[in-house]
Amino acid sequence: MSSRPADSRRPDAAVIGILQNAGLINNSEETKFEPLTGGVSSDIWKVETKEQTFCFKQALPQLKVEAAWFAPVERNRFEVAWYRLADSIVPGSVPRVLLHDNDAKLFAMEYLPEDNHALWKRELQAGHAEPAQAAEVGRLLCAIHSGTAGSVAVAATFPRTDIFQAIRLEPYLEAAAERHQDLAPELCELSRRTARTRLAMIHGDVSPKNILIGPKGPVFLDAECACVGDPAFDLAFCLNHFMLKCLWNKDVQPAYIVCFQAMASAYLAAVDWEAADHLEARAASLLPGLFLARVDGKSPVEYVTEDDDKDRVRRCARKLLKAPPSRLADVIAAWKRELTL
Repeated sequence: MSSRPADSRRPDAAVIGILQNAGLINNSEETKFEPLTGGVSSDIWKVETKEQTFCFKQALPQLKVEAAWFAPVERNRFEVAWYRLADSIVPGSVPRVLLHDNDAKLFAMEYLPEDNHALWKRELQAGHAEPAQAAEVGRLLCAIHSGTAGSVAVAATFPRTDIFQAIRLEPYLEAAAERHQDLAPELCELSRRTARTRLAMIHGDVSPKNILIGPKGPVFLDAECACVGDPAFDLAFCLNHFMLKCLWNKDVQPAYIVCFQAMASAYLAAVDWEAADHLEARAASLLPGLFLARVDGKSPVEYVTEDDDKDRVRRCARKLLKAPPSRLADVIAAWKRELTL
């Protein structure tokens, strides 16, 4: 999480009161509040007191993007639930939750300093694409899926499906279908299939911008899309970023592709709740839809700006959507061919 430019604003008095009542703040006048960037769906603040530094996050009903994009603020509660369950399965893989106020749709968590917790997105942008890191992200993600797969208790913790629909399926796959009417049957079927597949607790936004590389391994952030769903979505969502980043730092294309392969291999090797090839087939067929959505959905990636690059994504994605692959190797092979044209 990075700092915004100097800002004199303070959180609402009601929010400060919640933090004081929880014992996280003693004297608000001696406390430093700093708004953080890095997300479009919540207000996030870094809070420094004499005793400690922490963050708090409050969900917004309307996301900070150009398109009209609304989402239930109750997602804050499910994000906290995801953190707590993930930490019980893979300790240290998430920040520690310090406070949750369901009425205010707010929670506080430990602050992980940038000097020893590098944002993975920045590392990848700089060309530091390490296959071992990608493999470890895949392994930890699969462990969280495995630890919640088929659990009645976990399903009861995440009873809602509308939030994932509102902040993932509609703005990504269904919005792309609006732009590509000839592909609407394929894209809408991917959305419907993903919505009805409820196998494990998923994060819903496994992206390098939401992963820190810490001294003890990857740390997952921003689980606002958390629900019980298809674990293949989490895998495909993250693999999508390695493909897109081939257009961001073209000198590092081969390393991004190796990271794609390393994460996919590590994840699939650990799948134990279903046949790995079944999950891979869902991820492989879903990935082109997510790929297309990042140029023609409601949340386009900010670094694919050239028309030629956008057309590369469209050409590759459209071909794969018309002839769905069943193996992730086929997806990355198709993208490699496109990159050489």
